[in-house]
Amino acid sequence: MKKMLITLFCLSVGWSWSQTGTLKGKVIDKQSEKPLESAQIALLNVQGFETTTDANGSFVLSGVPLGRQMLTVQALGYASVTLPNLEITAGKELILTIPLTEQLTTLNEVVVKSETSKGRALNKMAAVSARQFTVEEVNRYAGGRSDVARLVANFAGVSAANDSRNDIVVRGNSPAGMLWRIEGVPVPSPNHFATLGTTGSPVSALNPNMLANSDFLTSAFPAEYGNAISGVFDLNFRKGNADRYEFMAGVGAYPGAEFVAEGPMGKKGGSFLVAARYGIAGYLGGAGTGAAIPNYNDVSFHLDFGKLASGSWSLFGIGGLSNINFLGKDATDEDLFSAKDANQYVDSQFAVLGISHKIYIGTQTFWKTTLAWATSGNRYEEERIYNLNTPNALTLPFTLNDNQDQRYTVSSFINSKVNKKTTLKAGILGEYFSLDYSLDDRNRQPDANLDGYPDLNRIYLSKGNYQVIQPYAQVQYRFTNKLTLNAGIHGQYFSINKQGVVEPRAALTFAVNPRHSLNFGYGMHHQNVPAPILFQNSQVAGQTEQPNQHLDLVRSQHWVLGYDVKLAPQWRGKIELYYQAIDRAAVERFPSSYSSLTEGADFGYSTDKINLVSQGRGYNAGVEFTLEKFFSKGYHALITTSLFESKYRGSDGLWYNSPFNNRYVVNVLGGKEFKVGANQKNTLSFDGKVTTSGGRFYTPVDLVASQQAGYEITQDDKAYSLQYEAYFRLDLRVGYKFNSTKKKQSHLIYLEVQNVTDNNNIFISRYNRVTNQVNRVDQIGRFPDFGYRFQF
Repeated sequence: MKKMLITLFCLSVGWSWSQTGTLKGKVIDKQSEKPLESAQIALLNVQGFETTTDANGSFVLSGVPLGRQMLTVQALGYASVTLPNLEITAGKELILTIPLTEQLTTLNEVVVKSETSKGRALNKMAAVSARQFTVEEVNRYAGGRSDVARLVANFAGVSAANDSRNDIVVRGNSPAGMLWRIEGVPVPSPNHFATLGTTGSPVSALNPNMLANSDFLTSAFPAEYGNAISGVFDLNFRKGNADRYEFMAGVGAYPGAEFVAEGPMGKKGGSFLVAARYGIAGYLGGAGTGAAIPNYNDVSFHLDFGKLASGSWSLFGIGGLSNINFLGKDATDEDLFSAKDANQYVDSQFAVLGISHKIYIGTQTFWKTTLAWATSGNRYEEERIYNLNTPNALTLPFTLNDNQDQRYTVSSFINSKVNKKTTLKAGILGEYFSLDYSLDDRNRQPDANLDGYPDLNRIYLSKGNYQVIQPYAQVQYRFTNKLTLNAGIHGQYFSINKQGVVEPRAALTFAVNPRHSLNFGYGMHHQNVPAPILFQNSQVAGQTEQPNQHLDLVRSQHWVLGYDVKLAPQWRGKIELYYQAIDRAAVERFPSSYSSLTEGADFGYSTDKINLVSQGRGYNAGVEFTLEKFFSKGYHALITTSLFESKYRGSDGLWYNSPFNNRYVVNVLGGKEFKVGANQKNTLSFDGKVTTSGGRFYTPVDLVASQQAGYEITQDDKAYSLQYEAYFRLDLRVGYKFNSTKKKQSHLIYLEVQNVTDNNNIFISRYNRVTNQVNRVDQIGRFPDFGYRFQF
């Protein structure tokens, strides 16, 4: 370690001369997205770096000193913006898109304001429970594993006390309530090893190197978002560099081996961006799967065809493959996920392909249409070896689960800035789903044929299609520079139960003064019961039926009250109070503790819930605190605290804890950078993160009944009455970035230790048929992560 530090210091001295970087981008009107000409661009605290935008709203600053810089953008008649924490490196040009908001009063001169917009959502209609995040944060925060889902777990309202999965639990809701969007269209779970209907997995298939600044929303969404009741991940792919070719090669424990290429394409200002990764975490022991090695790889691309006479066209895509085999010969008696008498084979795939077109109709209105195809699938096969290690050993198929679906999506909307006060956005989203689901299982099945083994029965089989249609219209009306109303109507039609709903949405923001603001939001949202529940089979008079298809859309109503305060030039505080009422959840016809609101906590769904009714209820209530120091003066900090209660009611009329009711979550993050080298061009950084939360609630196991049956039976009359112990994790990270003087190249080396204290956080407590006892499995203990990236 000492030799490595000496080597890095020598490299910093040898390569830190007068190398500089380039910062460029485009300034646009936030409401109409039209380019702004003659906007003034300047670096703060660095003399001589000023320019103005051209007719296309574009600007370039060359020869910018390396390191963190702060940019101010001003335009006549617009509120100015200051962007801190812009990292300039030698190996890559920094490209920005900067939206400005037009002032309602006419200004005789540009007034400089030290305002930052980082805490605000990119979506101009999102006024409450929303914030943007950057790819720089994904790569900087300790414990992030290059996973955007783990990044947002640092934000208030999100609970992710799980080292093994990246499920996003928002304000006590099931992760199945999430909506994922890429380039404006809904997509299946963008994860490796994802299973039918789930939204999380051990490894993300999203490459953060592909992402532009994006939004994360936790309630009372604007009218354009639908078929979700917990949160929205609205992701945008960035464009490649349209002026020069750039490359990145790297390796890390969790992202694996990766390569990124980008550069100009065509003669109309177009560009390409392509990225590929191959996972290596399993070979390093960071997958938490024992002897089983997970294999996963993914590729993503974004092609921008530039400014054409027919408008702007782009093509984007992402695809991922993953598989893992759990073989009985490698299992131990204590393993809850594999056994010596079973072989398990898991395969999954995910892909999205889309094309977008945007054209201006006049100067203040544009029309954007996106067509997309997406597919996801997972196949699970288990064979059970009966009478193991005896002459009568017999291998039989135990579980055959094959789920494949495809969706075809069209999204089309018109955005019009009517005047300074009014902006309208209206459109329609249509999705056509084609599915092929099947599950054959011996688990918990009788021995009707009396051969001595549980029968292999068909649990569900469904081939067909359905449609989801979502029209919407929303308006932003700015009464004054201080008071803004965002309101809209969202509609949703679900073809399976032929149900249509209309959902009002509204949010009001009032800037009391430049430092203090209040906001209030309300939204009604609906979502269909997860597909694995809708398509379960039931045998009635010898006929196969799927009685759950009549279930209503689950309804959720959100109320949010927020207060923002600017404590100092780069310090921000925020408090949000919220209440979420849920009804029309699926519950059983007879009195029981079951509710569809509890689904989505594991790799699969219940397979024995048939003939359900839409009479379940639930609620989530809480308060969230955020204290954030945006990166400046060499350091950053983020403290978030969530205090909440999450409950649901089954058909027995009793209220139970939700399995996602951690009750509290606290995150403390911070980091410090030091400029090093002969000319202070290189960076030595230290980052840390502490997370603690209440444990999840779980249902106790009926051990005697489980021992008699040979599989787990829980005490459902005591559903989620016990709570795991509190979760705690400390992550530390050190990084070194240095820049070449001879070429446009930069290098980053980082070393991270996750779960420094080696805390034994529980993953699950479950009946083990091998030991015939209730055993416990802990999450991944202390694990060293590392990475190297070379940009050129």
